[in-house]
Amino acid sequence: MSEKFTLRRDLGLWGAAAIVVGTVIGSGVFVVPKRAVIATGSPDWVTLVWIVGGILSLAGALTYAELSSMMPEAGGEYVYLREAYGPFFAFIYGWTQFWVAKSGSIATLASGFLIYLSNFVPILEQTFATVPLPLGPNGAHLELKLGQLAAMGVILFLAGVNYFGVKAGGQLQIAVTIAKVGLLLGIVLLGLFSSQGSSVNFTTSVMPQPGGASGFFVALVAILWAYDGWNNVSMVSSEIKNPQRNLPLALIFGTLGVMAIYLLANTAYFYVLTSAEVAASDRVPAEMMRKLFGNTGANWVSVAAMISIFSALNGSILSGGRVPYAMAKDGLFFKKIAEVHPTYRSPAQSMLWLSLWSSVLVFSGQYDQLAACVIFASWILYGMTAASVIVLRHKRPDLPRPYKTLGYPVVPGLFVMAAMLLIFFTLKDQPRESMIGLTLIAAGIPFYWYWSRQKKM
Repeated sequence: MSEKFTLRRDLGLWGAAAIVVGTVIGSGVFVVPKRAVIATGSPDWVTLVWIVGGILSLAGALTYAELSSMMPEAGGEYVYLREAYGPFFAFIYGWTQFWVAKSGSIATLASGFLIYLSNFVPILEQTFATVPLPLGPNGAHLELKLGQLAAMGVILFLAGVNYFGVKAGGQLQIAVTIAKVGLLLGIVLLGLFSSQGSSVNFTTSVMPQPGGASGFFVALVAILWAYDGWNNVSMVSSEIKNPQRNLPLALIFGTLGVMAIYLLANTAYFYVLTSAEVAASDRVPAEMMRKLFGNTGANWVSVAAMISIFSALNGSILSGGRVPYAMAKDGLFFKKIAEVHPTYRSPAQSMLWLSLWSSVLVFSGQYDQLAACVIFASWILYGMTAASVIVLRHKRPDLPRPYKTLGYPVVPGLFVMAAMLLIFFTLKDQPRESMIGLTLIAAGIPFYWYWSRQKKM
């Protein structure tokens, strides 16, 4: 291994678009409809929230399109924050991604995959050991299940695939994303053309909680999380062919494609199910298919969910491994992580260490809590990233801009407003977790000082 080896541009437009679509569509399309209809009360309001969430996400994609085409380097937001605000905020972003945000997301996706798989393989729910430490729910002893071993295996398998280069990871991403979209569209079409559906369902409603403007914003926060992940493709900017063209196309059309799928799915759900049935179900697509085809239909939704999560998991590992690599390359992380494989030209060490840490979080059982703790701080950094388009227009007018954000500065402003919205409601609803998250991030400051001093020596 040697620093003389660099990452190679082996990922084409389809691979980049598959990262956008495949990483965004995870479990949100299965669980968010319930939260949205409870918060707003009716299908028309839920549809409006999906549209508004899609527009705000598209505003983010248009904003990132300028940044990624201008600075097609590994690391995505890390690079943009570094150029706009300096290395400190870039480091804080990378620190958060490695230790909690990205690793916690990978752990959550892998565990979700195994939850669906356990419907077919119940033995995965079996406990094989108990750790006499108060790390479980409500301070109980931590139980280790076979499913956690399997989740770790899935993470390390995908890390192994991506170890062989972005081309291998990208090909897998294209394949599973096509399978995912095909299955989801199949489920949607079965709902839309079902003789058991009725347009009367669109006029049904439930008592909203909290309803009104508050309900709209509660639903919008949930739906923005369902749209989250389109930005991951920017992390692999340095490995995309013709990035000045392909990155904006992947970001914009990938986000539009996701928006179309979500709106079609929402229409199918409410065509088959009443608002009360949607509000009562934790897995709305499964409930729709159970109503149409019994348990066999629900099982097909479990298969679709597994493929959907598997695709999001691969995209997260593929893209996430580039952030610690970019930090280490700047001398702000462990040197070993900056190494590029001499044959496969992948940030192999970075991906392996990220995947190993994610596997530890799977066994800890604390990934959901950790992820909740950094939502507040993460969206502060996402908002700063979007605002960096404006900052860099003034700070670095000399940089070439192959693509300029459509509707500038209104469009970046919309995304910054969306980030502020998420920050406000997260702080309001989860003040304890938000403060813990800031504390976890602050723990990285001494390490930043250490690595910064090492660079100067």
